[in-house]
Amino acid sequence: MFGWVKGKTVEVSVRKRSTKFRNTMVAYSFILPNLIGFFIFTFLPIVFALILSFCEWNAGNSDIKFVGLSNYITMFTNDKSFPIALKNTLYYTAVTVPLTLMVSLGLAIIMNKPIKGKEFFRSCFFFPYIASLVAVAVVWMALFNPDKGPVNQILIKLGVSVPPRWAASQTWAMPTIIGLTVWKNMGYYMIVYLAGLQGVPRELYEAAQIDGAGKWKQFTNVIWPCITPTTFFVLMMLIISTFKSYDIMYITTQGGPGEATKVLAYHIYNSAFVSLKFGYASAVAMVLMTMVVAISIIEFKAEKKFTDYL
Repeated sequence: MFGWVKGKTVEVSVRKRSTKFRNTMVAYSFILPNLIGFFIFTFLPIVFALILSFCEWNAGNSDIKFVGLSNYITMFTNDKSFPIALKNTLYYTAVTVPLTLMVSLGLAIIMNKPIKGKEFFRSCFFFPYIASLVAVAVVWMALFNPDKGPVNQILIKLGVSVPPRWAASQTWAMPTIIGLTVWKNMGYYMIVYLAGLQGVPRELYEAAQIDGAGKWKQFTNVIWPCITPTTFFVLMMLIISTFKSYDIMYITTQGGPGEATKVLAYHIYNSAFVSLKFGYASAVAMVLMTMVVAISIIEFKAEKKFTDYL
């Protein structure tokens, strides 16, 4: 009797393990295509770039030659463009990220209210994000044309005798690019924030109103704590996208005037595909990746501490 029960128990246990293993393999089969794509198109190129950063290779003109830390030493001692590109990248990120975050959140709060035609305005704000970057850049540069652009024409009408040269000026070129970046991306992050705002329970608003909280108190004590995870997501995505930004500079200013808008990603492109210094470009890419990873780790730790504090 006991032997039969024990045998039955073992059989059930084996069947459960078999079912669990089968379910696990089914789950892995769904993510396997993505893992294969990540391994081939992301992981292997990163490994190859890391190895290449310690080598000298001018594409088809020479063999790959190991040079140790020579590329990194050159980067920090002999390359005059690297510190400029690094400073421009930090400046571009430090201004673009908070500005995009604030504008997107402000638009989301307005679009979350029961106003007429909000669906139309949501579409208008979102349209630059889905439009072609080339088209958006052409429109933006036309608006800020230093000679015939409507922005400068309005400034002249308002009494500004010498309006800014915008993208043609070393002083105003980066702010012009930052404005273009914010304009193009604010619609997407507005939608992200809208999703977060619509997840805030109405009971919290009602309780705050009963307690006599004004609009600012409702924002700081109700809205902001509830959308903190959304804010950290937006912050992470913005930092990564601005650090690797290259296409906007390439389309609009080609890193100029001078080197006023040359960022690290554009410097990597020039080093690899213009100067054909693939080893050196890989070294710069490794420095850029290290910066992004370090900032991401700091942000994850800050999010955990902030969440625990709340």
